[in-house]
Amino acid sequence: MDIMLVLPLLFSFLIVLLFQPYWIRKAAQIGLVWKDMNKPGDKNVAGSGGIIVLAAFIISLYLFVTYRTFILDDPSHLVEVISFACVVLLAGGIGLIDDLFGWQHGGLSRKSRIFLVIIAAIPLMAINAGRHEIALPFLGVVNLGLLYPVFFIPLGIVATTTTFNFLAGFNGLEAGLGVLILSALSAVAFFTGNSWLAIVGLCMVFALFAFLVFNFFPAKVFPGDVMTYSVGAMIAIMAILGNFEKIAVFFFIPFILEVFLKGRGRYVKSSFGKPLKDGSLEMLHDKVYGTTHLGILILKKIGIKPTEKRVVYLIWAFQLLIIAAGFIIFRQGIFS
Repeated sequence: MDIMLVLPLLFSFLIVLLFQPYWIRKAAQIGLVWKDMNKPGDKNVAGSGGIIVLAAFIISLYLFVTYRTFILDDPSHLVEVISFACVVLLAGGIGLIDDLFGWQHGGLSRKSRIFLVIIAAIPLMAINAGRHEIALPFLGVVNLGLLYPVFFIPLGIVATTTTFNFLAGFNGLEAGLGVLILSALSAVAFFTGNSWLAIVGLCMVFALFAFLVFNFFPAKVFPGDVMTYSVGAMIAIMAILGNFEKIAVFFFIPFILEVFLKGRGRYVKSSFGKPLKDGSLEMLHDKVYGTTHLGILILKKIGIKPTEKRVVYLIWAFQLLIIAAGFIIFRQGIFS
């Protein structure tokens, strides 16, 4: 490992740490603020802070590319990295438009989101990314040919991009989950011989770490879809370029659970809790319509006062458990 590869990660962390306060002030000045829903009263918090995270990621990513190209004289994977950056930027841009339209007013329509994210997937489709073979029960290894870039790549990117923000609404929740999943996928990339992809993933991880300084309880800024769409897209891109789609899908289980739970409420029931004066949360609905609701219910059942911070810790712990199980189940494919 080259110690100089730490520099892009450090830059990513410092950019968010230094420029996020400016965004918080500017968002307040222009009225880009959202209500902190899990707290009593009408406290407003700066929105769309994920735009700084996205900027930090892109800058650090191209710093990595610059070092590999001019210092190491190693332009390998350059096409993949540029395509990676294009998809993440487009996904983040779609998320920003959704933020500006206003999530409380519905934002972009569901069809518009899906269509735009398919457009965002084009750079990865254009380079014919990934391996086209897939192992199917009873059929063995099947070569999907053009079906993989034309259908499965946009399907994967749409699925992760538009559902990563489902499990959201609690201080630090989305950024923390992004740190956990992208760290795990970076580890998988490293152990499967894709060290360049591991560094790319860690550029976002370090940006998210810095963002948590401002986003964790009590939050001074919310990420917005500009961040959740970027991170969601990254999960799919890393899985496709690293050829470890099965592992990525397994790590994504908490979000798959969220999709099913939200489906019970026809995707219109909010994920928030009902804040009480003592700082605890009560169920907002009579049924469980999300993983956050499930977290509140579990804490109540075991006799622990459900606060926003404890619900976040519980969901983080669940994600960590899934990741640990994934490394055990897929150990042969990862460490072989």
